[in-house]
Amino acid sequence: MNDTTRIIDEAIAGRRSVRGFLPDPVSEETVRDILNVASRAPSGTNMQPWNVYVAMGDKLETLSKAVGAAFDDPNVGEDHTYKYYPDKFPEPYLTRRRKVGWDLYSLVGIAKGDHEKMHTQHAKNFAFFGAPVGMIFTLDERLEIGSWLDYGMFLQNIMITARGRGLDTCPQAAFAPYHKIIRPELEIPDHEVILCGMSLGKIDKSATENTLETERASVDEFARFWCE
Repeated sequence: MNDTTRIIDEAIAGRRSVRGFLPDPVSEETVRDILNVASRAPSGTNMQPWNVYVAMGDKLETLSKAVGAAFDDPNVGEDHTYKYYPDKFPEPYLTRRRKVGWDLYSLVGIAKGDHEKMHTQHAKNFAFFGAPVGMIFTLDERLEIGSWLDYGMFLQNIMITARGRGLDTCPQAAFAPYHKIIRPELEIPDHEVILCGMSLGKIDKSATENTLETERASVDEFARFWCE
C-alpha cells in the first residue's frame, strides 16, 4: 500500500457522524477550499446541481435558535417536502436502524421510552452539535432523481475533504422538515428543496456521543462476484 492509498483509505474509514464539536473557529477560507475540492464530484452531464448556504458566527446562532424553537414548539411540527424513510422498514434495515439508535441512546443514558431525553438529544442537531460551521444544502425542485444521486457524491466529497484538513462533520437530514423556518433565515429561493444540513468543525473527543462505533456489513453481505 502506497502513501496515497493509505491517506485516502484513512480519510474514508475515519469519517464518522460527529455529535459533539469544539467551539474552535474554522475560517471561511478553509470552508471555501473544502467546497471547491468537493465540487469535483461527478454529476450527470456536469450539471453540478448543488447549492450550499454556509452559516457561521451570529448567523449560525440565529439559525440554530430559530430551528430549535420550532422543534420545541408542539404547534409547529415537521413539514416534509420529501420522503427520506419508508413507512415500514424491511429487514435487514430495521435491525440496523434500531441498533445504531439504541447504541447511541445507551451511551448517553437514555432509556427506552424516555421521550423527554430523546427530544433533548435530538434537539442538539439544531445547534449543529456545537460546531462553528453549519451548512444547509438545497437542490432545484425542477431536477430529477439523477441529481439527487449526484448530490450524494458531492456531500461525501465534503466529508472526506474535511477529514483531510483535520476536521469532522455530521450530515443531518433533521433540518429538512424545518424548511419554512430555514428558508427566510438564509434567503433560500422557493424553488430550492432543502435536502439536509451538515455540521463542520473539530471533534470534541470528550463528548460521550463521539465514542459510538457504528458497524458495517461485510462485503459478502452486500456484494456478489462472478469471476473467472
